[in-house]
Amino acid sequence: MPLLRVKDLVKHFPVRGGVFNRVIKKVHAVNGVSFDVERGEVLGVVGESGCGKSTLGKTIIRLLEPTSGTIQYDGTDISTMRHVELMPFRRRMQIIFQDPYSSLNPRLTVQALLREAIRFHRIVGRSEMDEYIVNLIRKVGLRVDARDKFPHEFSGGQRQRIGIARALALHPEFIVADEPVSALDVSIQAQVLNLMMDLKEEFGLTLLFVSHDLKVIEHFCHRVVVMYLGFIVEVLSSERVHERAQHPYTKALLGANPIDDPDDRRPLTVLQGDVPSPFDPPTGCAFAGRCPIAEERCRHERPVLERKKAGHEVACWLVE
Repeated sequence: MPLLRVKDLVKHFPVRGGVFNRVIKKVHAVNGVSFDVERGEVLGVVGESGCGKSTLGKTIIRLLEPTSGTIQYDGTDISTMRHVELMPFRRRMQIIFQDPYSSLNPRLTVQALLREAIRFHRIVGRSEMDEYIVNLIRKVGLRVDARDKFPHEFSGGQRQRIGIARALALHPEFIVADEPVSALDVSIQAQVLNLMMDLKEEFGLTLLFVSHDLKVIEHFCHRVVVMYLGFIVEVLSSERVHERAQHPYTKALLGANPIDDPDDRRPLTVLQGDVPSPFDPPTGCAFAGRCPIAEERCRHERPVLERKKAGHEVACWLVE
């Protein structure tokens, strides 16, 4: 049984207006998403900004309430649980936020930040608290004296390490990493990714790794979920993803990646057209308006995610 099973998950945000503040339209952020995450797996979620990646991660751990669909964690449906019922699962599911500054309380020292969560969930007793916090700080590669400092006294990479320490403080099984390195310099990104990889092995973590960078996803994840306008368009192994990708959107994302070899003069792929409005998604394939091979059927019928090979699913009428 997978640790996490998401089935037909939908998240819409109502937009209110008018004299009576009624719901006049909805933002279709996540549209009927289904996938499994096995224990110990790192599942990457990739796509352009605004495709619903972060909303998906936050909805899965119930920071956002799902509009419909089911979320099964370790065989238990948590999608409709009340706050009190969710508390045992809060310890087991954590998140690392994208912005390591805005996600940390600027008025609390590192020690106070960590102590707050540890005390609330009763992870260790009061007599063991200080030693536990010191070990956490060392685990993420910071000096012990960091515990008495405030978030503004650290660099971006150090703040993200504090965010990782806060997520690990409760001994979780599952972590949503919401673009954890996108706000960092490239030189610091590698350090934080290597730290997360080491911690993943040490603690036996399962991760949902959200990113817009396919190079990071290839390096860090076992499988890749590609999202476009709130829909999953392809699921495939991250191994040799350049060779195995079949959906036109996945190929466009790969073609837009900077090329490492300075002697390789292949032109980068530039998608034409605009992303459809999430207020009114198209009736057919969400990518049809920008797809170079789209046919008339694509504009009127929405393709379903189908298994093409073992471990490879694609939502496209034109992929055999």
